[in-house]
Amino acid sequence: MRKHYPSDITRRQFEIIRPILEAAKKSTRPRVIDLYDIFCAVAYFLRTGGGWRMLPGDFPKWRTVYMC
Repeated sequence: MRKHYPSDITRRQFEIIRPILEAAKKSTRPRVIDLYDIFCAVAYFLRTGGGWRMLPGDFPKWRTVYMC
């Protein structure tokens, strides 16, 4: 279970924007990591202004977030 951060949105809010994010996906292998966690990691990065490598450990690995 991931910790809650002020930059997180609710799952319900995320379901509104999920179709937009899914439509932008290239034809690649199926996702292994929850898109919600990726989105929240990007929101955390943007809110804090920290470096990618400074993402807290309970988010997916920084390289995974960066590449998505």
